Amino acid sequence: MKRVFLIVLIIFLFAPKSGATNKHAGHFKQSLNKFIEVAKKQNPSLLEAKNKINIYKQIPDQRSSWKDPMLTFGVENLPVDTFSFQQEDMTQKKIQLTQEFPFPGKMSLRKEAADKDVSIFKWNLRELELKIIRQVKESFFELCFINSAIETTEQNKILLKQFVTIAESKYSVGKGIQQDVLKAQVEVSKIMDELIELKQLQANETAKLNTLMNRLPQEPLEIPHGLTQTHFKFDIKTLQNLAKKNRPFLQGIQSAISKFTITKELAEKDYYPNFQVGVRYGQREDSPIKERSDFISGFIGVNIPIWFATKQRKKVAEENYRILTAKDSYNVARNDVFLKIKLILDKEFKGRKLISLIKTGIIPQARQSLESALSAYSVDKIDFLTLIDNQVTLLKWEIKYHRQLTDYEQNLAALEHVVGQPLFNSTL
Repeated sequence: MKRVFLIVLIIFLFAPKSGATNKHAGHFKQSLNKFIEVAKKQNPSLLEAKNKINIYKQIPDQRSSWKDPMLTFGVENLPVDTFSFQQEDMTQKKIQLTQEFPFPGKMSLRKEAADKDVSIFKWNLRELELKIIRQVKESFFELCFINSAIETTEQNKILLKQFVTIAESKYSVGKGIQQDVLKAQVEVSKIMDELIELKQLQANETAKLNTLMNRLPQEPLEIPHGLTQTHFKFDIKTLQNLAKKNRPFLQGIQSAISKFTITKELAEKDYYPNFQVGVRYGQREDSPIKERSDFISGFIGVNIPIWFATKQRKKVAEENYRILTAKDSYNVARNDVFLKIKLILDKEFKGRKLISLIKTGIIPQARQSLESALSAYSVDKIDFLTLIDNQVTLLKWEIKYHRQLTDYEQNLAALEHVVGQPLFNSTL
């Protein structure tokens, strides 16, 4: 009876596992892209950033508009002894209209600078979108790992329970010892504790992914099976060039450099005066003995930048330093991006090798070791603790395989973020 039981165990343990078919893999990618699209449309941080862009879109037209004209009413040369408008010839009721005109080119530069602010915020939005997409992918892949770990652990719990039954059967007929039964029961308890921990992690990660999509944290999510290792084919030079071209963070700094170049040109324009043009109409009252004609006047005024040494010159120097600082910031950011690409590629190489080693070497060897232990135990050539140890070892390596595969995919998600564009046929 015991031999039959062990044969059933072996068949259950070593039956071929169904791999992810192309259909399942396609469904997996569709589900992931669906989550990404929901996050892109509903994530509150992205909606906030989009509204900020709408705010800044209203500014360029303001910057390119003239100041409001000034309409002034007044009285001139009114005698204080009689306050009569007919007594003196020069007594007038005046109305004046003035308009300020900036030096040619200033308003267009102000508009260009404001347009650059809009461009910077658009790049910031794209950068934030990449960050959200990366977080969705990392959370999604983490749930894939947790689900696979739960499934693997559940299968091992079934096996361990069957080991308990075997140990109890041998002990009941006097061929085993109580320590074997207790050891098996302890291992089952450990498995149940691990399942509790995994399900708690599953709830936490589900809440995180829901929050990224602006959903209630407790809403259930359907995470399909199908996480497979992505084929990687990029070299570091290609990725660095892609990052220089596509990374929104770098493009945003370039837009800032362009903006400061414009504001420097605008500061240089402030050496030239603005103009104020006005027209004045003076209305006079007729006296009892003569008629008085009205007056009309016109004038042009300019501001005189006599404090240029402490004002305009300093402003030009300020904008020049802004340009230099932004260029230095770009170099720092570019170097940081290149370094991250290098570190990610190193991690990818290590992960790829480790996944291959575990999948094609360690797990098959652990399975063979457990199969051998089962056969040996069936003829009383090894003790029960050795059998349990082999089973626990296999479980740990199966979990580690899922962990390494998940880490590998999360690392590639980080690479897409750093480069700034999709690399593996997923939505960005």
